[in-house]
Amino acid sequence: MRFQFSVLAALLVIRSYWPAGAAEWNVDGIRDNSFLVEEAYNQEPGVVQHIFSALYGFNQLDGQDEHRLDFAFTQEWPVFSQTHQFSYTLLYSFAKTGGQSEDGLGDTLLNYRYQAFFDEKTLTAFAPRFSLILPTGDGTRGFGNETVGYQWNLPFSTTLGDFWFVHANAGLTFLPNAGPPPRRHLFGYNLGASAIYAITPNLNLMLEWVGIWKESSGESGGLSWEFDSFISPGVRRAFNFSNGSQFVIGLGVPIGLTRSSPDIGEFLYISFEHRFERKND
Repeated sequence: MRFQFSVLAALLVIRSYWPAGAAEWNVDGIRDNSFLVEEAYNQEPGVVQHIFSALYGFNQLDGQDEHRLDFAFTQEWPVFSQTHQFSYTLLYSFAKTGGQSEDGLGDTLLNYRYQAFFDEKTLTAFAPRFSLILPTGDGTRGFGNETVGYQWNLPFSTTLGDFWFVHANAGLTFLPNAGPPPRRHLFGYNLGASAIYAITPNLNLMLEWVGIWKESSGESGGLSWEFDSFISPGVRRAFNFSNGSQFVIGLGVPIGLTRSSPDIGEFLYISFEHRFERKND
């Protein structure tokens, strides 16, 4: 964690000495989530964002082919101002292992995010998030934890000149009384970083890395850790409309770096952002 914040401090120093860009920077075109890494810009007042994603992963583990398809839908709403944001995330998954197929609803996340820092000139932002995890998924089929959980994430974002975005995340998940009997308190940790190159204001190239440490409990009550790590190149394109709304579509190719991670996958990202109230002149 100390290393993570040292990196963030170094980025701020580099950013302060970077030459100013033109009045219309390429990085101004798409201020959106990375695919796998959370950005730190809350929604502007009167603007709502709808985000749909689909992640397909394939893995060959212990002689069995594993296929998984995860759908997620998120809505982000400002709460009176950009300082406060509420969002929710719904999950639905399909899994096939060794010829056996399962599908079901995952756990639901209710999210609050506070815009602790935002410099509009440099697009440097920090927005801690707290999430309540509701046990809407079936844990016996691998789609939920069957307990109310809690998650904290620390997203940081900044720009480097006219063309580069950098995002970084550090997070913690706590699941009390989770897993099969005897239930145990389980923890998870996540780190992530992404670099985005804005070829034009509406076309970006992306490279992301995510690492996830997950604690699990077996039927005997023993605890074990699993580490999933991905690197994902990607591209996204924005389409702007005369009424101020924006449609973004993107594709990524997550590649697993650890044994437990899917070997390779495909990621589809779709976002639509629009005003839900008239802007004051």
